[in-house]
Amino acid sequence: MAKTGTTTQGLRAAIERSGYYPALVAEAVEAAVGGEPVVSYLVHQETTFDSNEVRRHVTVLVLTGTRFIVSHTDEQAADGTSPSPYATTSTESVKLERISSVVLSRVVANPESYTPGTLPREVVLNIGWGAVSRIDLEPAACGDPNCDADHGYTGSSTADDLSLRVSEAGDGPDTVRQTLAFAQALSEATAATAATTR
Repeated sequence: MAKTGTTTQGLRAAIERSGYYPALVAEAVEAAVGGEPVVSYLVHQETTFDSNEVRRHVTVLVLTGTRFIVSHTDEQAADGTSPSPYATTSTESVKLERISSVVLSRVVANPESYTPGTLPREVVLNIGWGAVSRIDLEPAACGDPNCDADHGYTGSSTADDLSLRVSEAGDGPDTVRQTLAFAQALSEATAATAATTR
């Protein structure tokens, strides 16, 4: 379930509608946003199955005029550290100029007959700002099959800060539409920020 909009009151209402510890989630998000006006937001709840337990997770993305805020809340079952179930909430505030990439992948059915404006059946939103990255390395080699020299390593570094997947079948068409709207608002904001910092 995802909700998007452009006001602080709408953000609070979307968090409450998600039904996932709304007081806890709203307090954490509102503390991170502070007094800044909300430009756009997205509230996405997902349920996962872990062995014989059902766990819920909510991600709240907020765009202000100067920052991108991401909040994650997870519930945990009682364990060795806590005799009762508990939830953890984290928020991160990122200056817009630090966002290095906004990648939106769309999956469309029957691409040969695609009509502009048709809703994708699935969307994956990846946002990178350099806090977390993944490095994939492998031994480097040359084209000589008889060469046994050490050529070092080759690899790639991938920003892996946030990945959010929504699908029409699992989350509904409104969720896909809302994710597209948030991604566009964030892309436009990062482009405008880059233009003013040149």
